[in-house]
Formats: sequence, structure tokens, C-alpha cells
Amino acid sequence: MRKMYKMSLLLLTGLILLSGCAKTENQNKDESNSVQSIEETDSLENEDKISSIVEDDSTQIVFEGHDIEGNTVSSTLFSESKLTMVNVWATYCNPCLSEMPGLGELAAAYDSEEFQIVGIISDVQEGASQEMMDLAADLIEQTGADYTHLLLNESLYYALLTGVSAVPTTFFIDENGVILDTVIGAMDKSAWEEKINALLEE
Repeated sequence: MRKMYKMSLLLLTGLILLSGCAKTENQNKDESNSVQSIEETDSLENEDKISSIVEDDSTQIVFEGHDIEGNTVSSTLFSESKLTMVNVWATYCNPCLSEMPGLGELAAAYDSEEFQIVGIISDVQEGASQEMMDLAADLIEQTGADYTHLLLNESLYYALLTGVSAVPTTFFIDENGVILDTVIGAMDKSAWEEKINALLEE
């Protein structure tokens, strides 16, 4: 019974995230139906699609899970860097995929003790089919998003995703596991770089 509850919960999460991404894509259908045209959208127009929410700084994020390569990962990873960017994405989400090449470049550009990026694949659960795992791995390779990507599980869901209604959603978390900022929507590399540098300077 508990296993069925967990699976239902994760399925519901996936449906919510799917509807969030689909809504964003339908709203922007005149501007973009592909990864390429999303990247070419003017940054001023993107400001209307992005909302930034400052979270309660008293909440510490704690989780345990696995990355796509099967390694055990926990919230202790936050202590490895001054600032961690956690990008929640999905394999079906074009805005997610369009920003991942820039995120891969940013991950390589910073000293890991200062800044790191972690992805959460919201539609690929721990124990997913090999087909889904291969799809996610191929997308990561194609986009050059060469950083840790976590598979969805109950621990991650309760730690970070209960309030997520659309993908991509991005959290900025300090070395103590406290959320500093949340951004809903995709941004280009230069906009992310500006936000990262501002948070590192605080």
C-alpha cells in the first residue's frame, strides 16, 4: 500500500510538472516551438516569463538519493560549494533543454568550491525504465550539461519539489542547505551569470 502511495505521489508530481511546462510552451507558441527559437528570444521578453521568489531562509534542505550514474548523493553536497544552483528539468521540456548548454558552460567556468550546478530530472524516477534513463542520459550528453543530475525520489520530492508547479524551476542554495532564491522559467547564460555573481558577492 505504501509503495502504491509513493508511486501515485510521484506520478502526480510528473503530471503537475508536465502541465506547467505545457502551459508555458502554449503561452509562447507564437515566439517558439523549438529549442533554437527559444534561445533567440529577446531577453527583455523573457523577463515577463520569469518570476523570482525569495524563500524563507530558516528552512534547511535535507535529502538522500541517487544520480543518473547510480552514485549515492545527499544534501551534504551543498557544503562542498559556497553556492549551489539546483535546476529542476524534464526530458519533454524544450525551455529546459534550451538553457542546459549554457548551464554546462557555467558549471565549467567556476571554481567548484565557489559554485556548482546540480540537475533534478523531474520525470525520471529512481527505478525508471532503461529507456527513460537512456533518454535522459542522451539529452544530458547532447546539451553538454556535464554536471550531477539527480533522479526523482520521495526524499527529493519532499525536500524541494512540493511547491514546484512548472519546469524549469531553479533554486539557489547556500553551503548550509538554505534556499536563497528561486527562479521559475528559463534564462540565457548571461542572465544566469549575472544572478550567480550577485549571489556570490552577498
